[in-house]
Amino acid sequence: MFEQTFKNIDDILHKDAGCGSELDYVEQTSWVLFLKYLADLENDKATAAELTGKVYKPLLDNEYQWHVWAAPKDKDGKLDHHKALTGDDLADFVNIKLFPYLKKFKAEAESADTIEYKIGEIFSELKNRIQSGYNLREVINRIDELRFRTHAEKHEMSHLYESKIQNMGNAGRNGGEYYTPRPLITTIVKVVAPEIGNKIYDGAVGSAGFLCEAFTYLQNSKKLTTTDVTTLQKHTFYGKEKKSLAYIIGTMNMIFHGIEAPNIIHTNTLAENLADIQEKDRYDIVLANPPFGGKERAEVQQNFPIKTGETASLFLQHFIKILKAGGKAAVVIKNTFLSNTDNASVALRKQLLESCNLHTVLDLPGGTFTGAGVKTVVLFFEKGSATKKVWFYQLNLDRNLGKTNALNEKDLADFVALQKTKADSENSWSVSVAELVEANSTYDLSAKNPNKKEEAALRQPQQILEEMKALDEESADILNSILELI
Repeated sequence: MFEQTFKNIDDILHKDAGCGSELDYVEQTSWVLFLKYLADLENDKATAAELTGKVYKPLLDNEYQWHVWAAPKDKDGKLDHHKALTGDDLADFVNIKLFPYLKKFKAEAESADTIEYKIGEIFSELKNRIQSGYNLREVINRIDELRFRTHAEKHEMSHLYESKIQNMGNAGRNGGEYYTPRPLITTIVKVVAPEIGNKIYDGAVGSAGFLCEAFTYLQNSKKLTTTDVTTLQKHTFYGKEKKSLAYIIGTMNMIFHGIEAPNIIHTNTLAENLADIQEKDRYDIVLANPPFGGKERAEVQQNFPIKTGETASLFLQHFIKILKAGGKAAVVIKNTFLSNTDNASVALRKQLLESCNLHTVLDLPGGTFTGAGVKTVVLFFEKGSATKKVWFYQLNLDRNLGKTNALNEKDLADFVALQKTKADSENSWSVSVAELVEANSTYDLSAKNPNKKEEAALRQPQQILEEMKALDEESADILNSILELI
């Protein structure tokens, strides 16, 4: 049901003058979807309050509640066309009254960790781009058909919202920064194995895939107490995001997954001076995929001891600094980080190996990130003790990855199994850091698999012709020998 509804909405938005790309479709679907989700959430809370003899006070004033402006119903439970706004009346209500009203929630909220504050933030960042009030009415009608009351319904919707984000990522290079393949995230979370009580952080949060998956993992890790639920809702997941659209989508993605007031801040993480990070600012776990190939201005680089314009290298410095002693991290980065010979890369590898235990490197094949030709690795490390040995795993698949042939969890099952014991195999091996440093002064960590059998080199045409001639001559000799015996 959700999948067909999303497809129908895309078809409606495709014909609207205000929506020109998949990014617009996701953004505009998101705010309408959010308000319907909020309405169902309010209904659930009202029902729960009624069962305990309490009265629930709705978040929104009556005029702005979904069942009043968006989907008023007649006595048969069908849309009341006499009361439902459409055309210019609907567009004017949304643009002139609804959005300004919702924006005010940010200033009026008691604190930043409330859903009221998040409502205000979302509608401060977004604007309605659907120009036709008739198209908007069609979108609202489609979304009103959806239900978010049961766990199964919420799970299906969050899964399909992820698919929408993935399509947005495939639609353009900038969108691609927001999406990391879910099977890879699931595997990373499984290997890092967070526990309830850990503070988990992503400083390049994008669509919040890492935080959402960590939430799912922890929800299923044990039978949760009331205290556990509160801890997961309020004191576990933290993120920062620079780009407006990614920030909104990440916030909504977490809300749709069940985290009511996500602790995500709209800011440039790299604008924070590393020297200002104190113990109270640190986290137990970092999970992140910082943007590939970005470049930061000189004034931003001044916040870091190792100066470089490479965004991912600045993020890695930030992650090392913001981890608590004994904290665990998994960071996706370009594989060229392992071998670049520029001063910043060498200094950063040295810092990583000396201040952290880089215990695992997962080397991913090209095509893992759809639409991005770049090859990547995942660095798994713990802060506090120097690296003595690095275990490498090279993911070798018998197919080329792409949009229609994406990475799946089964592809990574062998890695997960072997990583527990760091065993050698055809695809895995260990490297002593002492030997590595002795062999090269650049701390080169290139993933060169010593266990993989080298494929025979292709022979030159002349060599093949000579071998054919030799075989012909040998055959002729054998034939002559036989004839002589007859």
